[in-house]
Amino acid sequence: MSMSDPIADFLTRIRNAIKAEKKTVDIPSSKLKIGIAEILKNNSFIHEYSVIEKAGNKNYLSLKLKYNDGISVIGGLKKISKPGIRRYIKSDKIPRVRNGLGIAIVSTSKGIMTGIQAKKLNVGGEVICTIW
Repeated sequence: MSMSDPIADFLTRIRNAIKAEKKTVDIPSSKLKIGIAEILKNNSFIHEYSVIEKAGNKNYLSLKLKYNDGISVIGGLKKISKPGIRRYIKSDKIPRVRNGLGIAIVSTSKGIMTGIQAKKLNVGGEVICTIW
């Protein structure tokens, strides 16, 4: 069965793994998901990630989740742009997440980056999700 929104599935798998207090979570891989995982790692939301080849042509992205005293570092994940309603914004309208405690992930013409990086480069794009 084909998936209509793979990024929503990516975020939901992370959310479910956090609720179940899992240390790692395996997710079907894509370039966009690897870009998001890299941003999560660079902003200290996860320990690390790796791409694992499994049977056939399927590659999986394995994320090692980060906890402090049994509480997840990721407080929440929210999908902003959806398949039916894409959210495109200019660089000066990129949202601040939780008053600077979270990040917005933006898909720009220069690649996947945080909202802060997009503001510095003065590029807008599609707001994929917010994480705090």
